[in-house]
Amino acid sequence: MTTTSSPLNVLFLCTHNSARSIIGEAVINRLGKGSFRGFSAGSSPSGRVHPYALDLLRKLDYPIEGLRSKSWEEFSGVDAPKMDFVFTVCDDAANETCPVWPGQPMSAHWGLPDPSAAQGNEIERRLAFADTYRMLNQRISVFTSLPIASINTLSLKRRLDDIGRMKASAEPEKA
Repeated sequence: MTTTSSPLNVLFLCTHNSARSIIGEAVINRLGKGSFRGFSAGSSPSGRVHPYALDLLRKLDYPIEGLRSKSWEEFSGVDAPKMDFVFTVCDDAANETCPVWPGQPMSAHWGLPDPSAAQGNEIERRLAFADTYRMLNQRISVFTSLPIASINTLSLKRRLDDIGRMKASAEPEKA
């Protein structure tokens, strides 16, 4: 794991890379404040970011330029950025055989319901995206506040797994 002043690279994986992983990428790039650099990808990318995800991020003043649905193969080659952390955010990606990541990044499963699969009227479907954002924002807030440089690998892995099991709450939990 990199402990220099360069940002730590974090990859969010999901099957279609259209909502959850995209939101994770945007959130960590904001909350990470230069300490973390976020990326997202999918095992079977849809080729488009869900319009509700883009709309939500835009309304929350996140930059959306450059957000795109892409394959995780972009991050498994020799010329790809070396990942320090890889988080799966949907059950399908967690159960798939992932590529071997250069540098053996630390990984954890942070599974969330797929907002793209939400049923109901437009308001209910958009609420599913807002819930996904809230849960990812909470988990990423806890993650970015961890004293990563001073935690041993086993303790860090345990904390990452605990973050993935966090239930959504109105108030973020502290690490």
